[in-house]
Amino acid sequence: MPNEESRVTKLEEIVAHQSKTIEELSDQLAEQWKVLEQTRLKLDRLTERFLSLEEQSDAPAITKPPHY
Repeated sequence: MPNEESRVTKLEEIVAHQSKTIEELSDQLAEQWKVLEQTRLKLDRLTERFLSLEEQSDAPAITKPPHY
């Protein structure tokens, strides 16, 4: 049966590993949030550009075809 000191050491190792993992996941989450925000901004710009081009176009508006 392991002694108290080895059990505490093992628990400390587990906690250290979990702390490192949590920090890495937090960093990855922060990076993904930045990517998401950049993507959202690009989508907003593209939407505005599309709407602007659509307004300038002489083509008929896109409508849903009638259902048969």
